[in-house]
Amino acid sequence: MDFNMKKLASDAGIFFTRAVQFTEEKFGQAEKTELDAHFENLLARADSTKNWTEKILRQTEVLLQPNPSARVEEFLYEKLDRKVPSRVTNGELLAQYMSEAANELGPETPYGKTLIKVGETEKRLGAAERDFIHSASINFLTPLRNFLEGDWRTISKERRILQNRRLDLDACKARLKKAKAAEAKAACEGDLWSDEVDKVNHLRCLQEFVESQATYYAQCYRHMLDLQKQLGSTQGVIFPGTFVGNTEPASSPLSSASLATAAATIPVMPTVAGMPSAGEAAISLDDVALPASGTRKARVLYDYEAADSSELALLADELITVYSLPGMDPDWLIGERGNRKGKVPVTYLELLS
Repeated sequence: MDFNMKKLASDAGIFFTRAVQFTEEKFGQAEKTELDAHFENLLARADSTKNWTEKILRQTEVLLQPNPSARVEEFLYEKLDRKVPSRVTNGELLAQYMSEAANELGPETPYGKTLIKVGETEKRLGAAERDFIHSASINFLTPLRNFLEGDWRTISKERRILQNRRLDLDACKARLKKAKAAEAKAACEGDLWSDEVDKVNHLRCLQEFVESQATYYAQCYRHMLDLQKQLGSTQGVIFPGTFVGNTEPASSPLSSASLATAAATIPVMPTVAGMPSAGEAAISLDDVALPASGTRKARVLYDYEAADSSELALLADELITVYSLPGMDPDWLIGERGNRKGKVPVTYLELLS
């Protein structure tokens, strides 16, 4: 009991001495030992590294998980040392919706087939996003957290010890004038700080993060390129700009050059005397005879409502006869069904023979 009381009295005395020294330094009434300039620079670098590490860590977490509620939930799981539940990425959820929509609307329809293809690509994009999040968490976020929760705590502890030692040193200098021995001790503490600041290699972690992000975006690019090739490689089909709810033909995803090439596969018939150009607003094709050769059969992909009397209304899946005339817009052909003739858009047709 006596020993504890003595220790308590000794600790109280030390604390009081440090408080007096600190207060007198603030009021300019006591001499303060200045630390080595290089060491002061290390202190400033450590503070700056800690502050920016916290900001970068928080913003990276926002990038990887934009939902704040989900971030709070993951934080609680980590603090409770429990496994974070697996989450479906936005891309994977979109792929699921597209797959379900295709099954309900008809997987054999052009829209359903395209939904399935796009859904598969979105699923791969979601998987790539999951891999990127996992890689970034291990190679980038975890080292930053280790620095803040481990190394920075050690640095802070050593910093407090150094501050107390400096106060003790200055108090002793005021009484005993033994500055040289105390300054050597402070220099030794400075070497310890240098080791702690350099222990975590932030540059290497940042390089790992950039490599993970580059891999993720490269995967996304490859998946979208594959999808683009799939949609563009369908034999004999030129996809329209829209699929549902739009009776007006939108701009085609294929270039006009591609459409011109498709139209060029139909032989051009000789000019019909007295017949106006297909591009003119007023055109009458009822008196034009069907060419003896150069015609092709075509299957209608989607319903089309004629804009005027010069156009031929179309119904999905019906078969019509088509041909081209000199000077026609490559986006249009002449279609004939029974005794009815009119212009038809190329984008709504699948040329058969």
